[in-house]
Amino acid sequence: MKTAIVVVDGLGGGLGAQIVSLLREKMGKEAEILALGTNSSATERMLKSGADRGATGENAIRVSIGFGEFILGPIGIAVPNSMLGEVSPAVAVAVTEARGERILIPVSQSHFHLVGMEGRPVGRLVEDAVNRVLERVGAGNPLAEYDAGR
Repeated sequence: MKTAIVVVDGLGGGLGAQIVSLLREKMGKEAEILALGTNSSATERMLKSGADRGATGENAIRVSIGFGEFILGPIGIAVPNSMLGEVSPAVAVAVTEARGERILIPVSQSHFHLVGMEGRPVGRLVEDAVNRVLERVGAGNPLAEYDAGR
C-alpha cells in the first residue's frame, strides 16, 4: 500500500517542490504525493517536481489535508496570516488539526523568527524532513499510536 503524503506550500512553491522532488527520489512510486498550494504557482511547481495530484486554495487545503498520513511543508503553514497572508487562519487550523503526522520545516519569515536554526541550509532541512518520513514509514503505521489513543 502506498504511503499518502501531503505537501503544502505557498508563494512560489520552491520549498514544496524540493520536498516533493526528494520524496519522489527516495520513495519512488511507493508514495502517493498530494501537492496542496495556497496559490496555483505553488501547486504547479510541486506537480512539475513529481507530485501525483494537486489542488489549490483554502477550501482545497481544508478538505484534502486529511488524506495524508504525513503533512510536510514550511512551518508557516501552521501560522495564521503567514506567507504574506496566503495562509488563512482556516488553513492553519486545518494543518494543526489534521490527523496526519506534521513534519514542518523551520523557515523564518518577516513577522516571526525561529531561533536556533541559523546557518542550517534549507536543503539540509528538507533532507531531514524526508528522512523523518522514511524513518516513520519504516517503523510501521504512523497513525497506529494515534488510533490507539482515541
